[in-house]
Amino acid sequence: MPTVKQATAIITVDAIEPCLPFWTDQLGFELIASVPHEDALGFAMLMSGGVQLMYQSRASIDADLGASGAPSNLGATLAQGATTLFIEVENLDEVIGALGDADVLVPRRQTFYGMDELFVRAPCGTVVGFAAKLPETPE
Repeated sequence: MPTVKQATAIITVDAIEPCLPFWTDQLGFELIASVPHEDALGFAMLMSGGVQLMYQSRASIDADLGASGAPSNLGATLAQGATTLFIEVENLDEVIGALGDADVLVPRRQTFYGMDELFVRAPCGTVVGFAAKLPETPE
């Protein structure tokens, strides 16, 4: 069987620039790589601890993959798949404090699977769930 070392979703968006402050300024991610496309960003890679995120613009995908013989509208096709990120954090209160006026889709809740979580919509439309493990309670 193949050995899988890492999986990172590439989140397809119309424009990357509006996404970055949410991750860098509010949540402390570092922009570790970027690739321009025409007069904007075509690709961006962000890291925080062991969590890696990638964003690519539809126009960049079309230009990049279209040159290799893929359909010219592949960016639109790839964007049809919805990506929801689920990020485990140490302390949910700290994340909530950093989110500011984020668009909350699922208010804070405690789940049957032992997580304290909430889901928000990031500025580019990505749905992101943040969750911290609940302390174990003695029986």
